[in-house]
Amino acid sequence: MRAVVQRVSQASVSVNGDPIAAIDRGLLVLLGVWQMDTPEDAVQLARKIVHLRIFDDDEGKLNRSLLETRGHMLVVSQFTLYADCRKGRRPSFIEAARPEVAKTLYEVFVAEVRHQGVAVQTGAFQTLMDVALVNQGPVTIIMDSQQLF
Repeated sequence: MRAVVQRVSQASVSVNGDPIAAIDRGLLVLLGVWQMDTPEDAVQLARKIVHLRIFDDDEGKLNRSLLETRGHMLVVSQFTLYADCRKGRRPSFIEAARPEVAKTLYEVFVAEVRHQGVAVQTGAFQTLMDVALVNQGPVTIIMDSQQLF
């Protein structure tokens, strides 16, 4: 799984101009599922992100996790994180999991975040969405489960 994790002061998702999810301070996670990912990858990545110390402490150092700050998470599926742009000008997405597999693992990820005690909002899977955010810091971290575990 690949995740683009952004610390935000606010983030939201709309479909056809209608808001479907929004959070205040927390993390926006753009989540891509690889064709070889497993439920264990989803659980481990969710735990890693929830405990990632990327929020300021009282001294202004990145020393607090999402749990410690009681922030929220907005998770948006994004298969394009597995784009292969090495050949030609049109990206290939063959590394991304098939939608039915990706949806299941996306849901495992979201369930684990909730299990860890974080309030979670989600985008609409396999739907054209408008994502708005205010990246705080900016803090943006790219994570790949294949490189972490």
